[in-house]
Amino acid sequence: MGSLLSLNIVDGTIVAIFGVASFAMLVYLASHRVPARRADDGLPSTWVRRRRWIMVIAFSALGGAAAGVLVIVICEVFLNLFGTPLELDTHAWVVGSFAAVGVAVANIWTSRWWRKAIASAAVILFLATATLGINASYGLNSTPASLMGINIADPLSVPRADPTPKATPSPTAVPIPPKPLWQRWSAPAGMPATGQYGTVAIPSTASGFVARLAYLYLPPAALVADPPPLPILIMMMGQPGGPDSSGKFLATLNSLAAANRGLGPIVLTIDQIGSPTQNPLCIDSPRGNVHTYVMTDVVNYVRQNLHVADGRLNWAIGGYSNGGECALSFGAKHPEVFGSILDVSGEISPSLGSIDSTVNLGFGGNRSQYDAELPLTIMGNTRYADMLAIFTSGSNDHYYGAEADTANAAAQASGMTTHRIIGQGVGHRSDAIVFGVPAGLPILYPRWELSAPTQ
Repeated sequence: MGSLLSLNIVDGTIVAIFGVASFAMLVYLASHRVPARRADDGLPSTWVRRRRWIMVIAFSALGGAAAGVLVIVICEVFLNLFGTPLELDTHAWVVGSFAAVGVAVANIWTSRWWRKAIASAAVILFLATATLGINASYGLNSTPASLMGINIADPLSVPRADPTPKATPSPTAVPIPPKPLWQRWSAPAGMPATGQYGTVAIPSTASGFVARLAYLYLPPAALVADPPPLPILIMMMGQPGGPDSSGKFLATLNSLAAANRGLGPIVLTIDQIGSPTQNPLCIDSPRGNVHTYVMTDVVNYVRQNLHVADGRLNWAIGGYSNGGECALSFGAKHPEVFGSILDVSGEISPSLGSIDSTVNLGFGGNRSQYDAELPLTIMGNTRYADMLAIFTSGSNDHYYGAEADTANAAAQASGMTTHRIIGQGVGHRSDAIVFGVPAGLPILYPRWELSAPTQ
């Protein structure tokens, strides 16, 4: 069972298998064996009955396709459930699967029991194929376990730092500023070549928020006997999606650490959503106390369990899409905690579809409360000192690219130092994560004193 849950469902193989099976099933359901006609049975000719069946199938397929188009228009245009136009291949999967379901329904309606059973199973097959196809095109859920919200990752044992107190200098001694970590660090013998990555449970003591397991990355330098205090990057993913999507930039974390003698940030990817089917908007509300979860429960967990460096400059918050808006909001609200923001193709405002839907469903109809939660409002009312914000997006992501431009301009106007990075040929799928995090981390490394300052 575990091996099935860990299958790769985005590399195209599984989608191809389901696609071939769906096509074969569709051909079978579209065909109709017409019994030979006896001269005295009073039935129409075989050709007439066959032509009628072709008409039934054609109209059923067209009706199903029309239903698919209607669903897209309602969800995407009227309700704006996704906050951005869907890709054309997503449209094709939805319309195609609905057309195939229409053919199956025609068989359920006009056939014997055994064919009804086959047609009913075909409906599940067609919808599953479309789901896998759409998921593969976005590439956010790499396994069936991820798609269904089942955790199969190994829990990570968090090593404790050496509690032995270090010698303190004499109060009469003149303090000497320590050298930056990249200068004073020497990798000890036996240090692992790569970091460790796995799940950790963060107690929601203060918030009561029901979050999925977080994913923690510890660089090689954190795994030695006497590790140095390291910076922390708290990440959040999009919706739908989950913390396990952080595996998409695991290779980058290891390669950067290898290039810097094992030094790297501790990366904690948390769940600010709770479920793929909900979006509590990163605020405290009846939908979930997410603000308290992040700023109290998560922050306390980091301080009590991870060997992190002191000072706001060593703390960064980041996220992708929905998580990017949350990161921008938390970073803008709490510059006393976070000195840097990494916004990867992030939304510019909390969203449950249209503004009206968001205000009504997320803020109890209180428009002023909604306006106050907008990152643009927060930044517009605050003047920042020594705050870094990195905004990445793809050249093919016109919707969120424009929002990143707006957020970048607002951050600059508020006093933040900003970097705006655009990836050529990148859209708003998993490629945005694969591009954005590796693009932002090299800018953060010198700020965290993990590498020499750039010239």
